[in-house]
Amino acid sequence: MIDPGPRRPRVVLAMRDEALARQLLDERAWARLHRVADVAEGVLRPGAVGAWDAVLAETDVLLTGWDAPRLDASFLDRAPQLSAVVHAAGTVKWMVTPAVWERGIRVSTAAEANAIPVAEYALAMILLMGKRAFDAEASLRGVSPRAWDPFGAFGNNGAVVGIVGASRIGRRLLTLLRPHDLEVLLYDPTVSASDAAGLGARPVSLDELLAASDTVSLHAPSLPGTRGMIGARELALMKDGAALVNAARGSLVDTDALVAELNTHRLRAALDVTDPEPLPAGHPLFSAPGVILTPHIAGSFGNELRRLGAHAVSEIDRFIATGSFVEEVRQESLAGIA
Repeated sequence: MIDPGPRRPRVVLAMRDEALARQLLDERAWARLHRVADVAEGVLRPGAVGAWDAVLAETDVLLTGWDAPRLDASFLDRAPQLSAVVHAAGTVKWMVTPAVWERGIRVSTAAEANAIPVAEYALAMILLMGKRAFDAEASLRGVSPRAWDPFGAFGNNGAVVGIVGASRIGRRLLTLLRPHDLEVLLYDPTVSASDAAGLGARPVSLDELLAASDTVSLHAPSLPGTRGMIGARELALMKDGAALVNAARGSLVDTDALVAELNTHRLRAALDVTDPEPLPAGHPLFSAPGVILTPHIAGSFGNELRRLGAHAVSEIDRFIATGSFVEEVRQESLAGIA
């Protein structure tokens, strides 16, 4: 809860530009924000912090988005009254520093809202890869790298889907998979057998999941211990014709090892993220057979951004009234999130 004394709480938007702010906040969100707080005009853009000193000196809440300033001690010195940072996007790892918590500033994220389109993307790719839709499309155009048999052994009835990581996105995806006639496996060493069953999945080791699954979908965070977790050994465990879906982080997969497997025509892949990202011109993934590449679009884009903005405004409203957040980021949990 903010006790502003004789004035209303002040909110400053800090993100890439005004265009992003308009995409995040529709008329309803703007109206709700203005009902609960005074909102500074304009957007604090990258590289323009110095021009905002007078405004920041009286700022209570930052509403941040992509390309917000890094919240280090130097920035926070300019905002001595800052009580909360409400991020209208997913991860805050790149933006926050220990100085935020040292000064008692609370942090909220829209990661749960941003998980919705990522899980939807993964579901779509799982079903399309299971249906061999992309192989069929390539065959129709006469550019198929492999023989496509319309009466072949493919489809989603009783197929085995392996989910790696019961993250926010992983859990939402598990919910979306429930109506489909699939056998769902889960690898996440932090989840108990009973919890996995409650999520509609059977807990297994990573090796068992890779060996049994027709499609593997990655939803683990990018941590030192998960970098390259899907390497040559792990890919070799996968069934002939199996598919790998990655809408998490490119660093989870050994790219060279994946290219080698794709070039044997043994595996298929749908990748929304890569390592490196973006891929340089001429990278072998562009010409590898059986791979679908999208440019990190699984997260919120277009009208999906309004969901993030609405969530952020709801969090600001709640914090001003009660001092609490629905989706608070705590310092001790930061190391384990994406």
